[in-house]
Amino acid sequence: MNVFELTRALIQIPSISGDEGRVASFLAEYLLDAGFKAELQDIGDHRPNVYARRGDPDIVLSTHIDTVPPYVEFREDDEFIYGRGACDAKGLVAAMVKAGEALIESGVSDFGLLFLVGEEAGSHGARAANTIANRSRFLINGEPTESKLALGSKGALRAILKSVGRAAHAAYPERGESAIEKLIDVLDDFRRAELPVDQTLGKTTMNIGSISGGVAANVIPPNAEAELMFRVVTDTVSLKRRIEDIVAGRTGIEYGFECNPVFMEKLDGLETTVVSFTTDIPMLTNWGKPLLYGPGSILDAHTAGEKISKHELAAAVDVYKHMVMRLKASD
Repeated sequence: MNVFELTRALIQIPSISGDEGRVASFLAEYLLDAGFKAELQDIGDHRPNVYARRGDPDIVLSTHIDTVPPYVEFREDDEFIYGRGACDAKGLVAAMVKAGEALIESGVSDFGLLFLVGEEAGSHGARAANTIANRSRFLINGEPTESKLALGSKGALRAILKSVGRAAHAAYPERGESAIEKLIDVLDDFRRAELPVDQTLGKTTMNIGSISGGVAANVIPPNAEAELMFRVVTDTVSLKRRIEDIVAGRTGIEYGFECNPVFMEKLDGLETTVVSFTTDIPMLTNWGKPLLYGPGSILDAHTAGEKISKHELAAAVDVYKHMVMRLKASD
């Protein structure tokens, strides 16, 4: 298979977070046939990470094999490959695999490929993979960075605000207390609030991702909640303090997934950028100094028209290969 055919094969195996078993098995078998020693690390519920290596790796290429829902079928034209995972991140998996094959053909050894489950839903695969014994000096992580080397990525913090009121007949609102109105007031304050700024990563951003609450139109709502996602540019500890200052005790706060921003290594000769999204890198601290590079645009990821340029994808094979070779020379 060439890189386009391998991308197609991967996209045609649905692997929404939680259901990665089939695509992991396909990859492990492919990599064994290609001359790698390939192992599956089951993190539970038949969801295996794939770790393939030649020799004893000091450089590892890694990305994720899960996707967000819903599944989008494969299609292609002369310029692009479309489908769920095209750029996030099955096209990158294919490019890394083909780079690995090219390294073998060039006589290079002591490198690995690490393909992870669950990146889109809490990085559970990365957390498990961080327990694998290794001597890797550098981790080349793949996400769609528009074929630029990302020098920094924002962290993330999920917060759930829970408001409590008092139910009453809607014809007598003075007898109750609206949990929804209380929550709206707090959310309005968040929309107006100044959040931390970093000189390199820019502004902290916030998305009000979901709101729920109430019983019926003729009942004063006794409960309401909203889920917020912050993209972190400083650290989660200081951001939590800012969140709690804004809330000022008016709602409850529950925190979910969190990770701090990460700054990555530079490699001369590659155009650079910073990105607002979060990766598996914060959970892979035992795999060496991180680099972040990949073809495709994050703006296409998670959309119905997800796509990746065939030109970029083919070029990424060579870039990944030469990144490994240059890092091996950097003792």
